[in-house]
Amino acid sequence: MATEIYIVSGFLGAGKTTLIQKLLREAFQGEKIALIENDFGEISVDAALLKSGSVQVKELNSGCICCSLAGDFGKAIEELVCRFQPDKIVIEPSGVGKLSDIMKACSAPRLLALAEVQAKITVADVKRCQMYLDNFGEFFADQIRYADAVVLSRTEDYPQGIAAAQELIGSINPHAAILAKPWEQIAAGEIISRQPASGHLCHHGCGCGHHQTAEEAFETVTVRTKRTFSKDELKARAEKMARSANGTILRAKGIVRGPDGYLNFQYLPGDVLVTDCASPGELLCFIGRNLNSQELVNLFSGA
Repeated sequence: MATEIYIVSGFLGAGKTTLIQKLLREAFQGEKIALIENDFGEISVDAALLKSGSVQVKELNSGCICCSLAGDFGKAIEELVCRFQPDKIVIEPSGVGKLSDIMKACSAPRLLALAEVQAKITVADVKRCQMYLDNFGEFFADQIRYADAVVLSRTEDYPQGIAAAQELIGSINPHAAILAKPWEQIAAGEIISRQPASGHLCHHGCGCGHHQTAEEAFETVTVRTKRTFSKDELKARAEKMARSANGTILRAKGIVRGPDGYLNFQYLPGDVLVTDCASPGELLCFIGRNLNSQELVNLFSGA
């Protein structure tokens, strides 16, 4: 029997890792699970947050499955199936990866006998749906168009955006289920039990015909720092970063030293979240366009 594959897609910072944690707790408890974590940068913060004794994690960094890592992805699937015989494999692609390309990679002839895609889930940030479609439509729309289910995130924080997000997503993919309730009110089984939806062409002028790769459209900077930050200091540096000429930073995340342990740093334009973290780390990753790597190093590694 082929191993089941579940793909959890979504644009930068949408909440993929949080949704995977929910699925692991509520839907896949007691099963042998393997995770494939694909981060666009040199590090996988999400892999560190998802690692546990019961879950096997395979990291694919410094590129996208759909770009330079396609060969590595096939090998990762084969290795996981042959060595660990998992019941299920959960794939978290890079936030700038195209779901259609992930599906294509999963359909490689050598993998079809080993593993089969059961569900394609996309997480969409209610607050940023329209902005991402307008500015990064080739990537954002692809993730919506090929999903079986779209789970809206941040609905509690931005309830006034739910109706518009539902309309936008429905216009791109009328066949996908759209789950708009707060996540604690959604059963995990409801998310993964959707009938597969076929991808449909988008007619929104979102640049789908350009076929640009993530590695052509985005860049990443990794900062390694041994500094110890307080939560307030880390937030202040993030706010300074947002005001300075560092290009367009779409996403930043990392784990750094705090006064009493480690801190998980998560940044989206207009939102900074710093929380205590059980996983160790001394790295920050920034994704965007026209990034000034030296300014970022000075800001987060300097005095």
